[in-house]
Amino acid sequence: MRTKTTFSTIFWLQSSRAINNEALLYARITVNQKRLNVSLKKKITVSIWDPKLKKAKGKSAEAKQINQYLTQVNAQLFQIYQDLSFKNQLITAQLIKSNFLGEGENHKTLNEIIEYHSSKMKSTFAKGTIINYGITENYISKFLEQKRKTSDIYLNQLDYKFLCDFEDFLHNLWPKGHPKALGQNTVIKHIQRLRKLVTLSFHLEWINKDPFIRWKPIFEKTNRQFLSDNELSNLETYDFISERLDRVRDLFIFSCYTGIAYVDLMKLTKNNIAIGIDGNQWIITKRQKTKTPVKVPILERTKAIIDKYDNHPMTQVTGMLLPSITNEKLNVFLKEVANFCGIKKNLTFHMARHTFATTVTLTNGVPIETVSKLLGHTKISTTQIYARVIERKVSDDMNNLKEVLNIKKHQNNTNNEESVS
Repeated sequence: MRTKTTFSTIFWLQSSRAINNEALLYARITVNQKRLNVSLKKKITVSIWDPKLKKAKGKSAEAKQINQYLTQVNAQLFQIYQDLSFKNQLITAQLIKSNFLGEGENHKTLNEIIEYHSSKMKSTFAKGTIINYGITENYISKFLEQKRKTSDIYLNQLDYKFLCDFEDFLHNLWPKGHPKALGQNTVIKHIQRLRKLVTLSFHLEWINKDPFIRWKPIFEKTNRQFLSDNELSNLETYDFISERLDRVRDLFIFSCYTGIAYVDLMKLTKNNIAIGIDGNQWIITKRQKTKTPVKVPILERTKAIIDKYDNHPMTQVTGMLLPSITNEKLNVFLKEVANFCGIKKNLTFHMARHTFATTVTLTNGVPIETVSKLLGHTKISTTQIYARVIERKVSDDMNNLKEVLNIKKHQNNTNNEESVS
């Protein structure tokens, strides 16, 4: 036997908190004599409100617009009540309010999953990852405002077209301070973060299906730049007059022989040096990006740099193992270093890590499994990228050799023909 439920809605104005003769409109939902107020997030002029009739008075454009809006809200609230009644569900004022505001079951929004994810990742994600998600979330917000003319969207309204439109938006986005629009691989990274948010929603059962499940990332193949043996040797042996450039060179070389990234390098202290399994000194640290432990034996070249800055004023003040410098300045100064050393490549500090993986280790016969451990990679597939880079270089070198041999062969044939004649 179905229990009869009473339901009613009235509207009222919070005139006691009026500002500049404007106050907020509210709907009062009553179910079985239990009342609940819902802010309609809409302000109207106090003087046109009729508290007895519970609507706007007069024939002004504002009054007509308000009354039309109230009729729509009343119909929407009644429809929610009818839907719940038809499904034979429990009916409460709170449940009607939640459905009206989109807070009911399957009415979670994109901003809600962003907020949920942000609260969870603060304690588990690396600082750089948090920053990257923040950038992606900012782009999502801009996309919603500029292309969808809204500040939020229900998760169950997301579809494959939304993702395609967002991808197109990113391809045409030219962030302030950037020399050009976002590249393909950068765009894909942002979409992957959005994908992870939506997939999380699916696992939380906020949505019934993953709307982006058919999407596959397409990355552009890029050549990871690294220094050759000759370039590395030139960099090591160049005699800099400037102490500033000399320090920058030392930091770069240190990373070339340890594979330690900038953010982790700047955190090293003497406490990170310990005796390893072989009885020699090792650097023991943890990658900020992946939280992976990293243990790297200290080579002779690395030891020389550590000793050089042992009692240096810059390390004495900070207590760090090496001189401190911002990543931005470091990369700017590396351009000067490259010019002095005759290096034509766009020298960046991260190239030192690439050089360690290729020129220093893999090309000298260090197994890829060992290189993966030294770099702190969580997947060996990441390290295999460097192996493929070396294979391409071997292929290019062999093709060059073939050309040289063919030229020599042609010259020999020409000389033989001349001798016969």
